[in-house]
Amino acid sequence: MKDRGFPHRTYVRTAIVPFDWIGTREALIGLAVAATLEIAAYLIPFLDNALDVIAGPAAVVAGTVLMASSIVEMSPFLKWTLAIVAGGGVAGTVQLFTSATRLASTATTAGLANPAVSAAETGGSAGLSIVAIAVPVLALVLVVVLVYVAVRALLRLPRRAVSRGRAATRSGRRPRA
Repeated sequence: MKDRGFPHRTYVRTAIVPFDWIGTREALIGLAVAATLEIAAYLIPFLDNALDVIAGPAAVVAGTVLMASSIVEMSPFLKWTLAIVAGGGVAGTVQLFTSATRLASTATTAGLANPAVSAAETGGSAGLSIVAIAVPVLALVLVVVLVYVAVRALLRLPRRAVSRGRAATRSGRRPRA
């Protein structure tokens, strides 16, 4: 008997019919171009911010489509409601925080720190994805801690601006905007 090598059996999983376009050559080329532009944008600060303007609505649409493609055997109303709220809402929220972080980096460092911020963001995403697959409970704890830290930081920003204004007024200086 001749050894057929690995793998000697091939299992082909067919895509759900409305989403079979994802497996086409055109989709592969389009996604490769998009990935290349995104990587290039990490190095060019203002291009990064311009792509973030496009990425906001695109993230909501992509999150919705991805969530809808993973839900099977459910009524269409419930499927699309869940896809819009859970998929699109979560993707939009993540994109909003990403865009705000990059915009703050551009405003404070004239874009010089954008590659480092983008690399940290990519590393964090990859690391959290690996942890989510390997140890799902730990990933959940990490996400809760990250959300807590982000919310505290966001809530602290207005108080800092107000306290700076008060301190500047007391010292006779004009408060910064």
